[in-house]
Amino acid sequence: MHKIPVTVITGFLGAGKTTLVRHLLQNNQGRRIAVVVNEFGEVGIDGELLRSCQVCEEDETLPDNIIELTNGCLCCTVQEEFYPTMKELLKRRDRLDCILIETSGLALPKPLIQAFRWQEIRNYATVDGAIAVVDCQALAEGKLVGDLDALQTQRAADPNLEHETPLEELFEDQLACADLILLTKTDLVTAREQIKVKQRLKAQLRPGVKVVATHDGKIAPQVLLGFNAAVEDNLASRPSHDDEEEHEHDDGINAVQLISEQALDPKKLISKLQQLVQKLEIYRIKGFVNVANKPMRLVLQGVGDHLESYYDRPWQSQEQRQTRLVFIGRDLAQSSIEAAVFGSI
Repeated sequence: MHKIPVTVITGFLGAGKTTLVRHLLQNNQGRRIAVVVNEFGEVGIDGELLRSCQVCEEDETLPDNIIELTNGCLCCTVQEEFYPTMKELLKRRDRLDCILIETSGLALPKPLIQAFRWQEIRNYATVDGAIAVVDCQALAEGKLVGDLDALQTQRAADPNLEHETPLEELFEDQLACADLILLTKTDLVTAREQIKVKQRLKAQLRPGVKVVATHDGKIAPQVLLGFNAAVEDNLASRPSHDDEEEHEHDDGINAVQLISEQALDPKKLISKLQQLVQKLEIYRIKGFVNVANKPMRLVLQGVGDHLESYYDRPWQSQEQRQTRLVFIGRDLAQSSIEAAVFGSI
């Protein structure tokens, strides 16, 4: 039997990976797709968003075509959890056309792809291609790793910055490993800014790697699938910081989760969150909100100070109405975030 093609989707926090996967599932053109999701927080937010697309098959023969890995960075847990997950999926390879792996925003792609060299996996699966999802607006504004020159200058001027920030290394590694760059949130920048971002990206890419603009993850499946790159056999051409020394995560980056059964006013909540991101170094907010006097569940997603919300579906009779939010950032304290969000409600 032919090898199952696997597409690895990388990207920084909030770049739009989950939106891309949802759109691909909703427009699968008859493909039978399995999805592996790796998350940083303990609450399975991304997995639930993917399931809500309502095209995911669930029956006795294929009970879990969406599999969540919720215990941290995939490149550090691949031995303990990724291997048995892939073995389980490959048992069903006669009922699958392809596999998507949405990595954590904090995961180096190369260690994951190296796992496809293991004999038990390489006999049945191959990495068809690696896709890097990049937030055009963030780069245009110089946020996070948007302005590498400025970060280098700051590092040289500040004796307290003794080494490269892991966030910068992650971004560089995701670009270096990619077969295609998807540029998201291009509607939030000017045409001139988009051109500058593309030029900056192309200077860091391998020859032949294209940068394609997309909006809300809407892109034809043919563009994402069918690279036939056998990436696991061509890693030498994809340099990584992990090649130089043992990969260590930035211990200052953490996730805080809040859970409450109290109904909230969405306008007041968003106002509080906007104030909070001005005070703390919060990279990402995502979750569901229990809105007072509303039968619908509110989805809340935020990158930096940009917050979006929408109602995705009614609360189901068997589920508990709860507000569940995950905050990802640097040196976040559970107590202070909880007090800022739920205080004086």
